[in-house]
Amino acid sequence: MFQMDEIVKKRNAKRGRVSSFDVTGGNDDRRYIQPGETFTLAQLSGAGCIRHIWMTLANEGFVVEKYAHRKVVLRMYWDGEQEPSVQAPLGDFFGMGHGITRNFVSAPLQMSPQDGQGMNCWWPMPYGDGARITVTNECNTTLILYYYVDYETVPELPDDTLRFHAWWNRQCPTDGTPDPQDEQHNAWCFEGENKDGVGNYPVLEAKGSGHYCGCHVNIHNLNPSALWDWPGEGDDMIYIDGDTKPTLHGTGTEDYVNMAWCPTQEYSAPYHGLILGGKDNWKGKITYYRYHIQDPIMFEKDIRVTIEHGHANHRSDDWSTTAYWYQTEPHVPFAPIADVEHRLPIDEEILCRTGKIVFEK
Repeated sequence: MFQMDEIVKKRNAKRGRVSSFDVTGGNDDRRYIQPGETFTLAQLSGAGCIRHIWMTLANEGFVVEKYAHRKVVLRMYWDGEQEPSVQAPLGDFFGMGHGITRNFVSAPLQMSPQDGQGMNCWWPMPYGDGARITVTNECNTTLILYYYVDYETVPELPDDTLRFHAWWNRQCPTDGTPDPQDEQHNAWCFEGENKDGVGNYPVLEAKGSGHYCGCHVNIHNLNPSALWDWPGEGDDMIYIDGDTKPTLHGTGTEDYVNMAWCPTQEYSAPYHGLILGGKDNWKGKITYYRYHIQDPIMFEKDIRVTIEHGHANHRSDDWSTTAYWYQTEPHVPFAPIADVEHRLPIDEEILCRTGKIVFEK
């Protein structure tokens, strides 16, 4: 990452910008994207590096359609590739899931007032022969998009420059076991074995050479229990370069995100945070982040980043994540993103009344 004392050094690059400014000289500084339309907001040539992206959105009538930040899909392509290196719902890419925005500050990602709707990204995104950024509007109404893409051009990149990647995943619900809701509840929370990580939630699976730089994790607690109901009693397990047992084995979800004792206090720091703390007894929706910027996790052949969903994968909750990493190309193509209906949050009123998982409309 850029250090303050480096600002005094001469940089051999030229600054550029693509934005949604009104080319007529007027004040209509936005783009209008119809439902179902994919819009290319930046098409860059040559070699360079995107240094900053800012976006905000609205819909018809300049209001934000419900869950618009989960309905709009962001993709990025480097060096003429046909498969995206970045694929995520727009809000999830900028660090907050559940189809909402919320003020928070981290080193690579920030959501700024009003109410987190000013979305900022400082992940450096190098490209050797062009870059393309698109958004696909899967809202019910016209998308109104404002944006800046700030970049620098250079004669060429060093040969060892890796490319930025981001991938969104969701399991709803995770494949758990029923909570016994009796004297066996404590055993369900804490007992049982998981030595090989089979069934863990997959944050990232990649092949190539590079380094994993972190993720944000969204959990919606779906357990109806009135008993102790912490959803994060799951270890992080990271497998590097073909290891069949975890190369790096952690001690719990809140420990992986550098917190302690089942936190609910909202907090944001440069490399870890709790943006959304949940309700009483950890009900409702929770969002954490952990960025490996000072401590990237290197791999030479492949990497699998996983977390147990509850101890020994006992819990059945709604999990979604966005992973961020740098690697050599080509990367393994991503599976198509889930259709918009299955990206939406769960209707909590129906869930509480019937226990059934129904996605919001």
